[in-house]
Amino acid sequence: MDDIHIRRSFALPPQRLAWRLARGALGGLLAVLGVALILAAAAVVCAAAAWNEIGRGEPLHTVGWVSAMLACLGAALAVVVTLLNLAPQPWGMCVPRRAVPTFYALLDDLSGKAGVGRVRHVFISEEMNASVVQRPFLLARGLLGTELLIGLPLAHSVSPAQLAAVVAHEIGHVVVRQRVMGGWGAFLQAWWMRTINALSAALPPCLPWVERHGNRLCDAMLTLARQEELAADEVAVRLVGSELLGEALVEVCCKAHFLAVDYLPMVHSRARLDRDSRMRPFRDMGHGLAAGFARSGAASDPERLVRSDGGDPFHPPLRLRLQALGVPVQRLAQAPVTAAEHFFGCLLPVLAWTFDRMWWEQLRERCYPMVTAEDLQADLRAA
Repeated sequence: MDDIHIRRSFALPPQRLAWRLARGALGGLLAVLGVALILAAAAVVCAAAAWNEIGRGEPLHTVGWVSAMLACLGAALAVVVTLLNLAPQPWGMCVPRRAVPTFYALLDDLSGKAGVGRVRHVFISEEMNASVVQRPFLLARGLLGTELLIGLPLAHSVSPAQLAAVVAHEIGHVVVRQRVMGGWGAFLQAWWMRTINALSAALPPCLPWVERHGNRLCDAMLTLARQEELAADEVAVRLVGSELLGEALVEVCCKAHFLAVDYLPMVHSRARLDRDSRMRPFRDMGHGLAAGFARSGAASDPERLVRSDGGDPFHPPLRLRLQALGVPVQRLAQAPVTAAEHFFGCLLPVLAWTFDRMWWEQLRERCYPMVTAEDLQADLRAA
């Protein structure tokens, strides 16, 4: 019966599924808070009973009531701790508005056209990804502030217009989320998911229903995430057009493949062969893409990559997104100026130095004490 109920709930339209999950999350959070309050009230009752037993001169009864009070108080605190799993802070280098006014002007323009509040902060990360996060802010519109995360490899991979399409898609997520409780629905869903994970880790194995509920909730949220990707694409189409968005999606897919299969393996191989090397992958990433991508398999046959892309738990396959947009897979052309150069040119040395330093530190932690002859031969064969 549970499986049938789950499949029926997954078949709901995205907005109805989002409302159902938001109401369930709110009810679950209130229920957990109610349990904490009941346990706290029970601790107060036990404390009063212990005080009464002290007055009656009953030490054994007093010890029992004190033990019960401590048990209730500890359980109440444990339940409260599970509710304190708030949203994690966005990771990356926060770029102030005065440092990249052109990029913030683009964000303000797209946000205004979409009818949502402007982006408060922009974070640059080392990932080949872009995402949007909404967290409570006292002076924000609807008390939810929007923060944008842009990966430096992504900015090196696309043109300024294509990055605008990527940003339009992320703003589309904000538009879609605000259709349910003004954006608080998605916040409550994520909060409830973190609470369920904390409860399943804290409760004994004899109560498996929490873990089962968490698995069902996770499946439903992943289904909603894939549906919202298509809805965010629809919003982006209204902002920048379907052709530009489809072009950006293909460009990101092909450049991500090149970085993962060609560029970064060669950088790692070079660093392993020469421990004194001064390879700096993020500093040289723009030149590496400009020089090597045009000769890669991803550039010569983008349709093959699109066909082989199976999506991930959060994103539907790329071919389905392009079909929904009604655009074909187009041949890729190298942009004369990348989005990284156009929007973040003055900050590129600082950003590259920061991420290169992190990369070297992680590489040293993973490396073996010395390179053996077998390692050298394997690297030469791979090259």
